[in-house]
Amino acid sequence: MSLFWRIFLLNAAVLSAATIALLLGPATVSTPVVLTEVVVLGIGLAAMLVANAVLLRVGLAPLERLTRIMTTVDLLRPVHRLPATGHAGIAQLITTFNTMLDRLEAERAASSALALSAQESERGRIAQELHDEIGQTLTAVLLELKRVADRAPESVREELRQVQETTRNSLDEIRRIARRLRPGVLDELGLASALKALAAEFAATGLAVDRRFDVDLPELDREAELVIYRVAQESLTNTARHSGATRVEMSLRRHPDGIILRVRDNGRGLGGAAEGAGIRGMRERALLINADLTVEPGPSGGTEVRLVVPVGQGEPKRETAAQSRGERE
Repeated sequence: MSLFWRIFLLNAAVLSAATIALLLGPATVSTPVVLTEVVVLGIGLAAMLVANAVLLRVGLAPLERLTRIMTTVDLLRPVHRLPATGHAGIAQLITTFNTMLDRLEAERAASSALALSAQESERGRIAQELHDEIGQTLTAVLLELKRVADRAPESVREELRQVQETTRNSLDEIRRIARRLRPGVLDELGLASALKALAAEFAATGLAVDRRFDVDLPELDREAELVIYRVAQESLTNTARHSGATRVEMSLRRHPDGIILRVRDNGRGLGGAAEGAGIRGMRERALLINADLTVEPGPSGGTEVRLVVPVGQGEPKRETAAQSRGERE
């Protein structure tokens, strides 16, 4: 039965009951109305209104739950689907809404995967051009400056040395940018070594990074490793730029549900600030591998980013020689 007919028949039943009560009961209405008749009619009206309100509240409760879900839904934060309770039209409406959410989440995941794949390809292209074009050009400039400085008079030799040092610093900066755009160490030495290199890079800027990695991590595919690396990179970048923190803890632990990446700082915390593009980008990446991303205040202040990556029950990942040396260091 549709919602219209349910409400119509509900009201018809209440009014019919009132009519029958007036026809068969001893109550009458005089002219003019006496006080006792007003009391009887008032009580009857109140009873009908209460009965009508209770029945409508019970019948429309699933719609209220659906409204709350609709006003708070966020495709970057998947929610549990609302059970299709209620009768006829209400249950069908909830089922349709759940189907729409499934479709929207699938379409967003597909479009995000394409966008992030294109982004990674573009990052790789830019990093390659920085390394091959600008890097080689600056290397040639350095060699030429050294040759000129060796032959230059003493009065200008020191200035040439300063220009040479500035050029060398620029070359190092370009190489650092290229490594951040395309983490080649991730493919060559694995996730643990890539995260160690990332921590060392931020530690060089004055941010103390305490890293703790388990050695018996399960096997991950390249996409999952890239997501973990990018989330750690974005978390450290946000910490260095916005939090005012002096220390950050980064850990990668084995967990019954998979692998947990945790980045926790001692900064000023989130406050009431809305999520920016960086955090939403991390959520999009997490959805690609069905991971769970949480950004919340840390237990002792600051901010904690936690990424739970589900993996199958496989053998622990074999360490490379470089990884073993890194752990001992």
